[in-house]
Amino acid sequence: QVQLVESGGGLVQAGGSLRLSCAASERTFSSYAMGWFRQAPGKEREFVAAISWSGGSTYYVDSVKGRFTISRDNAKNTVYLQMNSLKPEDTAVYYCAATFPSMGTASAKYDYWGQGTQVTVSS
Repeated sequence: QVQLVESGGGLVQAGGSLRLSCAASERTFSSYAMGWFRQAPGKEREFVAAISWSGGSTYYVDSVKGRFTISRDNAKNTVYLQMNSLKPEDTAVYYCAATFPSMGTASAKYDYWGQGTQVTVSS
């Protein structure tokens, strides 16, 4: 199975930036599409961004387009989420997830999940 470990969350002021990382233990990491989801208190888990196995295709929820960038480095078995121009409404626990073979937006499609990392944006 794929084991995912997230890092990079924290507290940041509105307008600031954070870079989340998700490291995979699986040697076949490059075969999986990857996604980022987030969940705020009292809300359902929400799709944020996804990237194909090759990194050639990406997809974002409308609310983060132009601000967030998903990328991957298969040589390092790591996927990243660069978050710029952060807003208080971005506050949530962020999760990375892996799915095979193609990327998607539904959480039920994903087979493996990280433990989550807290992102708090203050105003």
